[in-house]
Amino acid sequence: MKKLTIIVLLFCFHIITSVAADFLPLFTEITQKARINFVHNNGAFGKKYLPETMGSGCAFLDYNADGWQDILLVNGKDWEGHSTKKRQTLALYQNSGEGTFTDVTEAAGLDIPLYGMGVAVADYDNDGDEDIYLSCLNADRLFRNNGDGTFTDTTKAAGIDNPGFGTSCVWFDYNLDGHLDIYVANYVEWSIETDIFCTLDGKNKSYCTPESYTGQASKLFRNRGDGTFIDVSRISGISDASSKSLGVCILDYNQDGLPDIFEANDTQPNKLYQNNGDGTFIEVGMLAGMAYNESGVATGAMGVDAADYDHSGKESLIIGNFSNEMLNLYRNEDDFFIDDAPIAQLGNTSLLTLTFGCFFFDFDLDGNLDIFTANGHVETDINTIQSEVTYAQQPHLFHNTSDGKFADVVEKVGPDLATPIVGRGTACGDIDNDGDLDILVTTSNGQAHLYRNDGGNRNRWIKIKLLGRLSNRNGIGARIRITSAIGTQTRTVKSGSSYCSQSELTAIFGLKKDEIIKTIEVFWPSGKVNKLEDVKPNQLLIITEKM
Repeated sequence: MKKLTIIVLLFCFHIITSVAADFLPLFTEITQKARINFVHNNGAFGKKYLPETMGSGCAFLDYNADGWQDILLVNGKDWEGHSTKKRQTLALYQNSGEGTFTDVTEAAGLDIPLYGMGVAVADYDNDGDEDIYLSCLNADRLFRNNGDGTFTDTTKAAGIDNPGFGTSCVWFDYNLDGHLDIYVANYVEWSIETDIFCTLDGKNKSYCTPESYTGQASKLFRNRGDGTFIDVSRISGISDASSKSLGVCILDYNQDGLPDIFEANDTQPNKLYQNNGDGTFIEVGMLAGMAYNESGVATGAMGVDAADYDHSGKESLIIGNFSNEMLNLYRNEDDFFIDDAPIAQLGNTSLLTLTFGCFFFDFDLDGNLDIFTANGHVETDINTIQSEVTYAQQPHLFHNTSDGKFADVVEKVGPDLATPIVGRGTACGDIDNDGDLDILVTTSNGQAHLYRNDGGNRNRWIKIKLLGRLSNRNGIGARIRITSAIGTQTRTVKSGSSYCSQSELTAIFGLKKDEIIKTIEVFWPSGKVNKLEDVKPNQLLIITEKM
């Protein structure tokens, strides 16, 4: 009997520990409860104009510097002469800190009708508050934060002029002068006057694919440090009119201390612009193995993100592609990238979905970076043509199993996140300051969705906010390396990424059950290094760059 009791106890212990090891948090949709009432307006009224298919992005930001992440939702607007009676402006929602948000768009001075696409947030003038760059169809906008809850449109005064089809955008300091520059990905040459008739059935108009239009060169604006910018697109070497860019992210792929640019192109080769350190870039996408897929074909690339997901100390890439094209997981092998999507078990799972927004994040705080993707097709009736492909699609939530593989657990984290939507932009941020990351998703011509992470903080964590002095105020481009009992993790503070969106600028690390962080090192763009030792978890740590 005693032996049997021991066996039973051991069996029960095995079950308990297995359940604990397999624990996953839940994602609960709280959009209505949080009082976020936003429906994207693509202006559609039957003409099937190309921009209507694209959707817009979103951002987490702390615009009033109160320590709580606010939400910005980019919006389109009606086409001239045709009213849909929908909202015509973006939406800025202020976080109350009590689980609800208030629409402060008008009070903030952002109630300006624009056909918006992407957003990037950063303190470009180093005055201590977060400013907003908005990429748009025909005319981008730069909004300077006045520090009193309002913004001023400084586009013209700052010298910003991008009359193109702006999509994703990103702040970064490409020349390491301490002032943030702005990179804007442009898509194709399109206007109502040049709109083309395309059809799937030979009779009715459908939305055209990008092959029908010529590409458009992206833009790089250098920050002069006096509140103005100068267009250096051509002299820097990034101006390529063959590109059809939808996603952009910044990474130091060769670890030379200089920020490089990755540009995800739709049906054109992806571009990797290597920073030469003299104000110019050289395009090395083909040499680095990421211009085409393994079949030598340019994919319909949309969103992109970069991170050290395999604890190698090097940043790799996740890229969202069109349906019938799997995700790319480009693992960094120093001067070359290998697409690990098939062996990482991302390939078959993502083959039929059309991925716009995507990002790396540690949703269960186990110290391994996971992947989230927002999916949705561009053709409302695609299912009548391709029976296995739908317009609204489930997101993917790929859990990093720490052995080079990922498992899609979207159906294991509650029913809300698994509900199909027409996903577009997506970002992550900690809206309730509980240490785990929540998810924001926009949809095309539909409502936004806010999913709260419930239980991710059962593991320990550390949040790190940087304050630059010699470097830019946000510490964008700084590399943070932490070491604890579970190993070493690195993050780069960055703006932009995903698709037309921006995640929280604060770096959040998962620590599993570790009770102490042995070291935290911050490698600033200026070359300065901060080092801390024996830091307790479960706190927000503000690190100021040493002089």
